[in-house]
Amino acid sequence: MSAEATNAATPGAVTPVPQSPPAPRRRSRSRIDLRRLGRAALLGPNGRDRLPDAISHVAEAHRAHFPEADLEPLRRAYVLAESSHRGQMRKSGEPYITHPLAVTLILAELGAETTTLTASLLHDTVEDTAVTLEQVRAEFGEEVSYLVDGVTKLEKVDYGAAAEPETFRKMLVATGNDVRVMSIKLADRLHNMRTLGVMRREKQERIAKVTHEVLIPLAERLGVQVLKTELEDLVFAVLRPEEHERTRELIDGNAAAAEDPLAEMAESVRAVLREADIPAEVVIRPRHAVSVHRVSVKRGQLRGTDFGRLLVLVNEDADCYGVLGELHTCFTPVVSEFKDFIAVPKFNLYQSLHTAVAREDGQVAEVLIRTHRMHQFAEAGVIALGNPHVAPPGSDEQGEGGERDRGDAGPDGERADPTRPGWLSRLLAWQAAAPDTDIFWSTLRQDLAQDREITVFRADGGALGLPEGSTCVDAAYAQYGEDAHSCIGARVNGRLAALGTVLRDGDRVQLLMGQDPASEPSREWLDHAHTPTARIAIQRRLAARAAEAPAGETPAEGRADEAIREVPPAPEPSVEPDVSFRGTGVLSDRPGLAVRLAGCCTPVPGDDIVGFTVRGGAVAAHRVDCATAVRMLGTGREQVPVHWGETTACRVTLVAESFGRPHLLADLTEAIAAEGVDIVSATVEPPVRQRVRHTYTLHLPDAGHLSALMRAMRDVPGVFDVSRAASAAQ
Repeated sequence: MSAEATNAATPGAVTPVPQSPPAPRRRSRSRIDLRRLGRAALLGPNGRDRLPDAISHVAEAHRAHFPEADLEPLRRAYVLAESSHRGQMRKSGEPYITHPLAVTLILAELGAETTTLTASLLHDTVEDTAVTLEQVRAEFGEEVSYLVDGVTKLEKVDYGAAAEPETFRKMLVATGNDVRVMSIKLADRLHNMRTLGVMRREKQERIAKVTHEVLIPLAERLGVQVLKTELEDLVFAVLRPEEHERTRELIDGNAAAAEDPLAEMAESVRAVLREADIPAEVVIRPRHAVSVHRVSVKRGQLRGTDFGRLLVLVNEDADCYGVLGELHTCFTPVVSEFKDFIAVPKFNLYQSLHTAVAREDGQVAEVLIRTHRMHQFAEAGVIALGNPHVAPPGSDEQGEGGERDRGDAGPDGERADPTRPGWLSRLLAWQAAAPDTDIFWSTLRQDLAQDREITVFRADGGALGLPEGSTCVDAAYAQYGEDAHSCIGARVNGRLAALGTVLRDGDRVQLLMGQDPASEPSREWLDHAHTPTARIAIQRRLAARAAEAPAGETPAEGRADEAIREVPPAPEPSVEPDVSFRGTGVLSDRPGLAVRLAGCCTPVPGDDIVGFTVRGGAVAAHRVDCATAVRMLGTGREQVPVHWGETTACRVTLVAESFGRPHLLADLTEAIAAEGVDIVSATVEPPVRQRVRHTYTLHLPDAGHLSALMRAMRDVPGVFDVSRAASAAQ
């Protein structure tokens, strides 16, 4: 914006001018001559009874979308902008006013409403001239002044090297309240990129890099494909000039070819749809340079159909599927290329059907199918929605002149904003927790690099929108904020999952939260955190914990020692691990044989059992599904018939899997005792990746109480599973 402004002049007085009649509408517009606009701008208004010639193109483009729009605000905004910027020149030698005019024309062509265009004309006045924000507010109202303020840069004098990152932070916060702020910024950057050639090479590369890392992803997320694709090509030309030149040669070579297979396919599609009586418009959409480059990298040698796609526009949603059926019936479909973004829109609300059909010569033509309304939004994104605080275009609430009545206030007097997507809300949340400029700037670029979003469903039926690649850690912080520090585990689609598990679109996630307020994240969580929200929260807590730790002791060491101190010494392993004890209530059909319970599977009354002779002439009783028993049966080992007697008391070995936390062993012991069960022995293994394995040998007065005991142990906070002991072979 201000980088090209020189010789700023003090604005003169602005004389109110009566409203002028609407500009005549024409069927087509000639290419804009910025030099001619510059001359017209220097001359100022041509009269009080008409619009200045310099904004006639803007007025015409605006009336194409809003036939009844009031052009008076545009006229007054132009008069103020032209008089304020008078004497300033761009580095290209043109009057500076040509820049806000070009930015406003870009937005007008995309269907921006009057308030956005008014702010666009004024977007550099507060930054580059003596006009104040208070003057803009008094002359044009609160909304226009908010938009102008949102795109106004912070001064390097005040912020130094942090000026650019903090300007983007300020702009994003303003966008959270009104996405039109970012619409103006994107159009502003597009015109600056178009005229970047007058700057020195290093500055071109710096601006192009920021555009690539920040502005293009924002354009994609806001659905403004027209701006995004042109920005991509302009950045491509600056940062990768050789590849850009080769790509242009490919495009020019295809344009010069005698045959056009896409045109032939388009005509065939038109014929099929006419015969099916489906009203549709079929046009060829040439690929832009970056798209052609990507296809060439993916497919190698390009063919005629690779340089564009067919776009089929219909009137109703149902017609989209009708067209799809006809194409798949009359042509050979490439099934792997089909995507339904109507039933499941992209995270930027893009809707369309994507498919591909093959010609007889093997060339494949990609086809996009959408309604005219979908196409308008696919091209202009949030710009097509207009004012975020009012009814969308075409609704019953739309007023005269293209402006809509304000929507009702939401909770606490806040106005609802249907254009604020989930990713923007998350971005605003984490940026507030990142006061450091460098962390904000690097994290912003990392966050914007995530170009796909997934939806996972919470246990309470709610949904979480997360970037692709997110884990259970990210889901925890997205749902609970900093309370997620006490998360101890998760279940994904009903199965226990590690916190580092990568989630997929449509997964059901149940987060297991600990009750101990002292529970904290470990440093390993940073390896699993994919979202800025999670990473920043974890880093802040780890930093605070490090500051609180006693000298010479790291927080992790202190916590591990506390867990280990609770663990009693493990007993020596049994010299005869196959046998747990005698007098078990198991009887053998062979009189005189002592029967023991096998320690590998510890059967209890009610289990199906099988016996085998062991050393000393005794019989070991195993559960029939025990791996050791299965192995012995497979080797032909002789079975000894055994059965349960009348005794219901039993001894059993249970294994409890838990997340490490202080006092867990005491809580488990208390839960077991509360069930009236005696602990024969217990071992606790050292924590591994925050998980602890407890093994208990217990004496139950009644085997029928085993299920209730296992439930009670699972209810202890931090315990995620309790199971019967199994042999190592299993």
